This record gives sequence, C-alpha cells and structure tokens, in this order.
Amino acid sequence: MATVARSLLLSLLVSLLSLQCLLTLSSSGGGGGGGGGGGRTYIVHMSRHEKPSLFPTHQDWYLSHLRSLSSSSSSSASSPPALLYSYSAAYAGFAAALDPTQAASLRLSASVLGVYEDTRYSLHTTRSPEFLGLPAELSARDPNPGPNSGDVIVGVLDTGVWPESRSFDDSGMPEVPARWRGGCESGPDFDPSLCNKKLIGARSFSRGYHMALGGGFSKNPKETDSPRDQDGHGTHTATTAAGSRAANASLLGYASGTARGMATRARVASYKVCWSNGCFGSDVLAGIDRAILDGVDVLSLSLGGGSGPYYRDTIAIGSFAAVERGIFVSCSAGNGGPARASLANVAPWIMTVGASTLDRDFPAYAVLGNKNRFTGVSLYSGPGMGNEPAGLVYDKGSNGSGNLCLPGSLQPDLVRGKVVLCDRGANARVEKGAVVRAAGGVGMILANTAASGEELVADSHLLPAVTVGRKVGDLIREYASSDPNPTATIGFGGTVLGVQPSPVVAAFSSRGPNLVTPQILKPDVIGPGVNILAAWSGAIGPTGLEKDTRKTQFNIMSGTSMSCPHISGLAALLKAAHPNWSPSTIKSALMTTAYTHDNTNSSLRDAAGGTYSTPWAHGSGHVDPQKALSPGLVYDISTDDYVAFLCSLDYTIDQVRAVAKRPNVTCSRKFADPGQLNYPSFSVLFGSKRVMRYTRQLTNVGAAGSVYAVTVMGPSAVAVRVKPTKLVFANVGDKRSYTVTFVSQKGTNQTARSDFGSIVWSNAQNEVRSPVAYAWTQIE
Repeated sequence: MATVARSLLLSLLVSLLSLQCLLTLSSSGGGGGGGGGGGRTYIVHMSRHEKPSLFPTHQDWYLSHLRSLSSSSSSSASSPPALLYSYSAAYAGFAAALDPTQAASLRLSASVLGVYEDTRYSLHTTRSPEFLGLPAELSARDPNPGPNSGDVIVGVLDTGVWPESRSFDDSGMPEVPARWRGGCESGPDFDPSLCNKKLIGARSFSRGYHMALGGGFSKNPKETDSPRDQDGHGTHTATTAAGSRAANASLLGYASGTARGMATRARVASYKVCWSNGCFGSDVLAGIDRAILDGVDVLSLSLGGGSGPYYRDTIAIGSFAAVERGIFVSCSAGNGGPARASLANVAPWIMTVGASTLDRDFPAYAVLGNKNRFTGVSLYSGPGMGNEPAGLVYDKGSNGSGNLCLPGSLQPDLVRGKVVLCDRGANARVEKGAVVRAAGGVGMILANTAASGEELVADSHLLPAVTVGRKVGDLIREYASSDPNPTATIGFGGTVLGVQPSPVVAAFSSRGPNLVTPQILKPDVIGPGVNILAAWSGAIGPTGLEKDTRKTQFNIMSGTSMSCPHISGLAALLKAAHPNWSPSTIKSALMTTAYTHDNTNSSLRDAAGGTYSTPWAHGSGHVDPQKALSPGLVYDISTDDYVAFLCSLDYTIDQVRAVAKRPNVTCSRKFADPGQLNYPSFSVLFGSKRVMRYTRQLTNVGAAGSVYAVTVMGPSAVAVRVKPTKLVFANVGDKRSYTVTFVSQKGTNQTARSDFGSIVWSNAQNEVRSPVAYAWTQIE
C-alpha cells in the first residue's frame, strides 16, 4: 500500500508540475530579452537509461529536474523554468526555457550529459522569385505506378503549407497508407479538413520561436500559430518535391505550362518549424521527432546554419535518428558560395545538396546610348519603358551605398525619371528595384559583382529591370561613369529554351572543403536550384516584399532551398521503385550515377568565374534520376558504421551518445581514420603523411554474374593503386571489397594545394563513379 500511495502522490506532483510549466510558457514571457529572468531556450541531453522507475515517463522525469531548479532558485527575479518539448524519437532529452543560472545548475546533475543554448537556423533561399518549368531530364516518370508509389511519404520541415494550392490535388490517389500515424492540426487560419490524400500531414512547432519573441507573436501580427504558410517557401519546397501535376501554371504569364513535383504520386506531410525570424533548433528537433513517429519515408530540410561538431548540430542529431529508422534525409548545402568552406549540413548520413542552373532562361536587354546592346534576364511583367531612352544613373551617393540601392540611399532629385544602375549584394535583389521605384526611377539595371560572377537570376521586379553578369556590368559601369549624358532603355524577350551551357554550378551554392570532417567530401550532389517554378502561398506577393500586392499561385525562386527538394522527391521515386533500399543505398545510387558534363559535353562550369567546377562545388555531379534507378553497385552504410565513424572523431562517449542515442556505446569499434567510412566519394587529406589507404565495399544491386573493372583518373602529383582491379559479383546482393592506396609523389608542393580525380567501376551496363578530392593542408 505504501508503494501505491507513493506512486499516487508522485503522479499528483507530476500533474501539478506539468500544469505549472504550461502556464509558465504562456505567461512568463521569458524570451531573449523578455521577462525578468532573462529566460532563453536550452536543449538538454539526458542519460535516458538512468530514469528512475518511480517516474512513469521520461517527460515526468524531465519535469522533476525543472521543479528542482524552481525550488532551489535563490533569486526571486528568476523566471520559473518551463518545459517546451520532451523528445522521444529524435533526441534523448528535452528543451526548456531557463535562465543562464538555471542552465548552469542543470549541468551539475549526474544524469544530465549536456545543456546547449538553442540555435537559430535560416532558410536557404535567395529570397527572389524566378520562374521556370522543370527540365525534361528531371521529369522522371514514376518507375512503379502501382500501390507502392502512393505509399511513400515525404516530410518537409519548412514554413508550413498553403493547402488550397492546386499542386496538392489528390485526384486519383489511393487511400492514405494505414501505417500513417500523422495528422493535420487546427489553427486560427487552418482547418484540418483542408488536408486530403495528397497532403496528409500539417503540424506546427513554435515554442522555441515563442521564447525568442518573449513568449508571443506580437512582433508579427500577420503570423499565426498554425501550419499555414505565410511565407511561400514551405509551399514551394513541398510541391517541388512531391506536388501533383498542375496545368496552366505560370508566374504572371512567364513559364506557362504544367508544374509538377519530382514524385507526383508521393504523399506530403508538412512540419512548420520556420517563422518570420528563423528556424529554431528546438522547434526543428521537435518537427523531426514528430515526423519520425508519424512514419515519413523521406525528410526534406531546406534550412541550416554554420557548421560545428555533430553533437552540437541539432539537424545532424535529429537526422541520425531518422536515418537509423530507414528515413532518407536531404538537406540544402547553403547559399554561402562562392566562398570556400561555406557548407552547412555536412553529416555523412545527410544528403547535402548544392544548386545548379537549368537550360531555360528569360532574356531581357539593356540598350545604352552608345548603341551597345547587352543581354540579361528578367521576369518583369508590367508596362514597359517604351523605346525612348532615359537617363542612366550610377549613384554611389554621399554615404557610399547608392550603388547598392539600399533603402534610403538614393537621391530622388538625381534618379527621378531615370534608369538606375545597381550593384548586386547586401540586400535582396527585388528590394533594390523597390528602392529605385520609391525614389522615382523608371527602370533598373542590376549588375553582378565578382561574388556572383556570370550567374543570372531572374526576378519579378516591381519596375522594368534587367539583371546582367559581372563582365557586362563592368562595361555599363564604365559607360555610366564616363559618358557625359548616359542613357539606357530596357526590353524583354520572353522565354528561351536549350540554353548552353547547362547545368552550371550556381555561384551562391556553398562550397567545400568540409571543415567538420575533411575526410568526407561535401556537397554530395547538385540539382536544379536557379529559376525553379513551384506553388506559392496566397498570403504574400511573388517578391515577398510588403509593397508587393500582386498574387500568384506559382512562383520561381532560387537557392539550395530549391535544389534540396528535387533530391528529396527523387529519393521518394527510388524508394517507391526499391522499397527495401536503405537511405545510404538510395544516396549512393544518386551519387555514383551523377554526371559531370554539361549539354555541350564539356566539364561542368562554375557561374562564379566561368571556370571549370570542382567536386568541392558539385560533389559527385548533377543527379541523373533515370540512371539512379539502376545503379548496378552501391556503397551501403549501416548505423553501426556511422557510430564507428563518430568514435573516430575523438569525441567523448557522451558526445557520441548525444548523436547516436545509444546508452551502450563503448567505441570498442572505431575507424583509424574517419575516411574509412564506406562513403561513395573520397576526400584524401595527406597532412604530414605521404600514403593514405582506404577500403570500400560495394554491393551488387544489378544483375547476377556482373563483372566490373576499375578506371582511375587524377593528378600526376598522386599515384593511385586499386586492388583488386576487377570485381566479380556472382549473385544479386553479393558484397566485394577493394582497397585504394594514395601516394603523394615526392617533390609535390604541399602549400595550400588541392586537386581532384575519380575512381570508376564500370561494365557495359553501368558506371559507378566516385570523385576524389586531394588536399595536402587542412583549412582551419
């Protein structure tokens, strides 16, 4: 009886504490700078297996820790701690609102393995609408139009969803899979009945965001706590991955045609984790946690931040748990290019996606008073300038920012009635046009600088405008600065197909090397990320500017945010065709079949400088979905392999457990070098060594009796030996290993040097290609 009474008392205390914490969340206002205690969000890593049996659930145990903090607080000014999330599938621990003193006290608990302040991530879009239909080579037909194709569920963590979009039409789709455990939440502006057999999940996670705003949404009255997409980004990415076919789609008349996602028969589940001022790690982790429990097959995250140790990376931690459960995870590489070592989301269990151009463009023209005519791009759709030249102004202004057309930088008396030349950079491209229009300008020429090179991104500007590359921009700058009476007119040329060369690596696409683990080559692949047409939110104009009152059902955007869902959708196609393939098998198939030549049969080029691209920019190459369906051989990686990889990074056992979520991890098995992971690509960092040796294992997913021979390409500075040089696979599922020895030749200049090559296993049916990156020194 005493035990029963004690259990009843404990349950009562836990219930009261739960109520207290919920009330604290809604009333204390303890966000960054809000509330007397200076509360902020922390993510707490717990030793889950140490939960005393007295507590019915882990959440009850977590609440007891917070209660102990509240009772022991010596400062009356401290805000009571509040439980925000109790994680179960994605992380061993919880998120809580604490002040720094409470966080420090919590770290002293023997069952607490780590306490980390919340991280704010950002969306990986350039925030400019460019509109384009999907290219033919990425309109892969569903390889298995039977029951399996409708069973694949793509979870999208983003800004929510606009359920009324035609791209969520569920006509002809079978019933929702019985295994689906998710659902659609209600909100002030979201009725669960808006979901259907295409859009089968819609949830929102905002408690971390609440804390950052001081406990509410007061800073943005248009933002409601619901799954509805007020931004457009989430609807765009979700429909890029798995939108239904939508006929007569266009943006204000541009790119008219049928819009469709990569996997048109896959289901979509939306998890709103991003809000007006970012995506907070506690909310992202909660979204991943719920998506795992709901039963998604693919996770798509077009967001990220800086790089850091995996045990401090919320996305890496949550993704590990997802991959362990057979869920493929695709993330954007970031828009920090062309700077070196600018990557995000570099964990080896994540598919890291860079961005490239398509073969479709929207030409526009700038004709100068000296009769020179230059070609650029634009999606402007309003009244034109006519044929009468207007004065051309390049205004650096008294504050030196007029050339960038920043808000308040232009002098109305100088630009009224004229075309303004603006340099790209510092603020959004579409905002520059709004600044010119507000100052009385009648047109804009937006000129790239060295950072963007010759990359041309079209925008739906609010006034006649054309974007030109750096070289043309320099010529126009020179003309505007030297001619005593410079003039210009702007014209528009509609849509052009078959642009050459394409694809080209986007200048904004983040680049390697991988600073977290230099022995893992990142990004993994590139996919379309410039001028991508997809569905849009009805709550916002195509530019995303408050001044833009136009409404459109579809929009074109650029960024690795756009390339990521292409690969997520392709992964769904492969999952439908091969239901038993693991996430690493799907990843390998996409990587080893990627191509590295453009439509002129030249090596891929980089838009930043027009030179040839390298694997630090394009990874394994541009995805080829048709070849990925039948890759021949794959590099498979088990969860135990990933744990051995983590153990090779000199992490503590607790830090490895933070990622792997396994209480029994001992690191008795670990690689001598992180590069020993059975990865589909190679990154060889010589450092002080002259010889590096790696072993890989290939699995036959092609025909029985397959025989493959190896071909090695690379720089003369490295000798490469592969043993054996021939692999024979008698049966489907057979595994064969090979060892590669890389020898840096004597006399090689090792100062800040890098180079590239490849290892290809091939027969008459398949080429299984692995890029190799060589470095002699490590970037710090």
